[in-house]
Amino acid sequence: MAQDESLFIGASRKPDDSYQSSEQLLLKYANRHGLVTGATGTGKTVTLQILAEGFSNAGVPVFCADVKGDLSGIAVMGEAKDFLLKRAETIKLDPYEFQEFPVIFWDLFGEKGHPVRTTVAEMGPLLLSRLMNLSDAQEGVMNIAFRIADEEGMALLDMKDLQAMLADIAERADEIGRTYGNVSKASVGAIQRSLLVLEQQGGNHFFGEPALKIADLMRTTRDGRGAINVLAADKLMMNPRLYSTFLLWLMSELFEELPEVGDPDRPRLVFFFDEAHLLFDEAPKALVDRVEQVVRLIRSKGVGVYFVTQNPLDVPDTVLSQLGHRIQHALRAYTPREQKAVKTAAETFRPNPDFDCAEAITQLGVGEALVSTLEAKGIPSMVQRTLIRPPASRLGPIDDGERKEVMAISPVAGQYDENVDRESAFEMLQKKAAAAAKAEEEAARREEEDDHGDSGRRGRWTLPDFDDDDDDDRRSSRRTSTRSRTTTTRRRSSNRQGVAEAAIKSVVRSVGTQVGRAIVRGILGSLKKGR
Repeated sequence: MAQDESLFIGASRKPDDSYQSSEQLLLKYANRHGLVTGATGTGKTVTLQILAEGFSNAGVPVFCADVKGDLSGIAVMGEAKDFLLKRAETIKLDPYEFQEFPVIFWDLFGEKGHPVRTTVAEMGPLLLSRLMNLSDAQEGVMNIAFRIADEEGMALLDMKDLQAMLADIAERADEIGRTYGNVSKASVGAIQRSLLVLEQQGGNHFFGEPALKIADLMRTTRDGRGAINVLAADKLMMNPRLYSTFLLWLMSELFEELPEVGDPDRPRLVFFFDEAHLLFDEAPKALVDRVEQVVRLIRSKGVGVYFVTQNPLDVPDTVLSQLGHRIQHALRAYTPREQKAVKTAAETFRPNPDFDCAEAITQLGVGEALVSTLEAKGIPSMVQRTLIRPPASRLGPIDDGERKEVMAISPVAGQYDENVDRESAFEMLQKKAAAAAKAEEEAARREEEDDHGDSGRRGRWTLPDFDDDDDDDRRSSRRTSTRSRTTTTRRRSSNRQGVAEAAIKSVVRSVGTQVGRAIVRGILGSLKKGR
């Protein structure tokens, strides 16, 4: 492991076109963040590669996104090629040694690396709302959903959990509104549509378990080198919302989990945002404010953040002002916007009297860059025209076989590869709905049985007022109904009832024993004989 206190970036070019002094990045100030910019094909990826190599050799773990697949070569030993050897000789890099580096491949889709997942609960309502650009009312509904899920013990792990929870609170809107405020179906519908966009971009791969442990990104090897975590981002680039969701979540997790360390002698982790413009394109102000806040405060956690993008104008001024290290590759000035970018980049450097910075930016060759880093006491160094050093690992991508070999010996092999779908809000709400449906069906069945029972009782033949005691209500109802019949019916009933039967009914009402009932049967028998 290298014991130096700085990383060798390259050799600076002097007015006589010789390369004598070297440009260094002091590890003590590496957590002050940085910016690597330049047009396509000017060497940004190689610069990112040599920085990652240097940090790894210094014992600092690295996380970076591999947009085109070229960065994967850092996992295998480099090969001696004429142009690499020539550059090493030009900048007096002696010895120029090749080596392979400890790499862990990650992939949100689980195809070219170990899957990266987090839970909806860990993402939180605030970050999700900002990423989906929800209105205040919609953000309030999102907070209510998380609050109720927590109170009712329903874990929000994946997207279907959150979608089911939102549907549930929409159905219970009246009940919930009395405690937490209005939950409109329009707001729930808008959130569901935003979630659908995120899901179609691959959000269902990102949300779930097992969730990524931040500690697994901060591993070091037995020989003291820092692990280089490479995120396969070629497919992810086609889903910008998911990419920005992941990057911002990861930075937020680092900020929340890591303790304060002040200014250590070297960073605890270095984080590279490749294609950084995807994080800010059409981003709501609340989201940009969050990025600025994290970048400003995460330095005290010992984390360095480096943005890699084509144009310095891609990064908002509020974030740009926090970046102490600058590596500017060539820019073209064919359009008014590009001309403005060249001017902006030139003005951010500490001037060098040996050359015109704005002119030099448009004349840099492949592998050349204007470099300014923080020197002693955190003062920016004078900008230098620098030839970037050649990498020690392979320049270019590795094949699928080599990637599988690296993944097989990974320290996290088998830890994240299988998705775990334990019982959470979606399953619990399904059971709740099934139980409610069963209870409703049972109630309907009992009601139907009761209706059939009443109908049987009404059709049963009995003598007047000979029903059971518990049928008093029914007898009262029937007597009321009988009194309300037509006059003709009352007349026929009166003709059939004789004086003797009226007397018998009076006797029966006053008799409650077996003897009384026997006497009644005897009287009835004598009446029949008399007839």
